[in-house]
Amino acid sequence: MTAPVFLVEPAALDGSPSRITLDGPEGRHAVSVRRLQPGEEVVLTDGAGRGAYGRVAAARGKDELDVDVDGVREEGEPSPRITVVQALPKGDRGELAVETMTEAGVDAIVPWAAGRCVTQWRGERGAKSLAKWRATAREAAKQARRLRFPTVGELMTTRQVAGLLGGADFAGVLHEEGAAALAVAPLPSDGELVLVVGPEGGVAPEEIAAFAEAGASAYRLGPTVLRTSTAGVAATALLLTRTHRWS
Repeated sequence: MTAPVFLVEPAALDGSPSRITLDGPEGRHAVSVRRLQPGEEVVLTDGAGRGAYGRVAAARGKDELDVDVDGVREEGEPSPRITVVQALPKGDRGELAVETMTEAGVDAIVPWAAGRCVTQWRGERGAKSLAKWRATAREAAKQARRLRFPTVGELMTTRQVAGLLGGADFAGVLHEEGAAALAVAPLPSDGELVLVVGPEGGVAPEEIAAFAEAGASAYRLGPTVLRTSTAGVAATALLLTRTHRWS
């Protein structure tokens, strides 16, 4: 089994540290929940591509873990980079979408207030919901043993999403009536790939038109219709395979 991953401040990995002390909530989880023992392997990451690989030296109290570092590794930026624009699902399906896309390997997630979304993020509720998405991405990235965590951006309007699509090297909208299959869409070898996942009620015609004007074509995934909370992970996996990031 691969070593568990814990998040540390970037400064902890600067230089060539020989020992790092894990404390705070991450230290508490390592000591009191995971109950890690001296000699067990761990990975400490800044979530931005750097990771210190080492072994537990000692545990102190309920929330401090000393780690002897064998070495620090750094992952380069992924290429091509995959961003999924996720329309707001109902209930806790938003966190499900974020969790599974993070586990698959998505690089960025952008929440979208689509016209047909039942869920609305406003005021304090919106801030709490965004915080939940970001916490879900962080925990899923650790569970997936990632060194580079996905970003979860601010909520976007349809106009803002169109601007994002306009700057992409490949832009697509998942739609059950798409003329072409995503499995055969021409993809660049690097750059930014941006996919839009609509709400349960579907992407509205005026949104399709706005995205088409920005350069995003409509693509279908397959013969079945996926829920908004699962379409993103299926599309991410397909792109990861087609771009050889999983090879």
